[in-house]
Amino acid sequence: MAYETIQYVKEGPIGILTLNRPKCLNAMNFVMLDEFRNFFNDRFRDHDTRVIILTGAGRGFNSGLDLNDPAITTPEDGFTPKQVYELQKLFSDFILFMRRCPQPIIGAINGAAVGAGFSIAMACDVRLAAPEAKFCAAYINIGAGGADMGSSWLFPRSVGAGNAARYLLTGDLFNAEEAYRIGFVQAIVERDRLMQEAMTLAQNMAGKSPLALRLTKEALNRNTGGLSLEDAIQIEDRNQAMCIVQMAAQADWKKGK
Repeated sequence: MAYETIQYVKEGPIGILTLNRPKCLNAMNFVMLDEFRNFFNDRFRDHDTRVIILTGAGRGFNSGLDLNDPAITTPEDGFTPKQVYELQKLFSDFILFMRRCPQPIIGAINGAAVGAGFSIAMACDVRLAAPEAKFCAAYINIGAGGADMGSSWLFPRSVGAGNAARYLLTGDLFNAEEAYRIGFVQAIVERDRLMQEAMTLAQNMAGKSPLALRLTKEALNRNTGGLSLEDAIQIEDRNQAMCIVQMAAQADWKKGK
């Protein structure tokens, strides 16, 4: 299948998915959103692919939503609660698609993973990072809630509640070394060896029983305890919709002053 904003190639049982808008650090627009969702939806029926490697083209992994796209920043019907909630669910749902994807996903984080890109990195099963990688829960920095697109469920399970609170509540940027220290990435690998290392790990996984891989991912999803990812995302979507409507109202008020 031909894509506009992503690239996908197969190497035997391993699929390599590349976010491919390098001029804007692979920021997500609606085209990428649709292609990303469709890609992971197709994996449910893909019994030949055992492992997926996810990376970004150029210098970045994913810099979040494309705030230069007026379709995202100024939707046609404005920021009504209904409109915002529906738009929010479009973006957050693809995190569920990633976690429901039966193949393990290895994130080869080659650069900045910010906002939505940070949540995409969280939704990977294993993360390898180049030394240049940077991470930021940027949502709270623009006036939205600090928990977005599954981050309040996924991030604490990777790094613990305290470390998650530290970065979700501040929106502070942190580098690859800090990500490794708190357990968010499993290794730091020089950029020129990053894909090679991800491929070695993928080949190791792909050599196992396909059924065992899928069942292990299912078990990891379900046995972390507490609130389900779906429940967490539903709460986040409601909170973000309220915050965004408030932001829009404040912006309109300032314009009218």
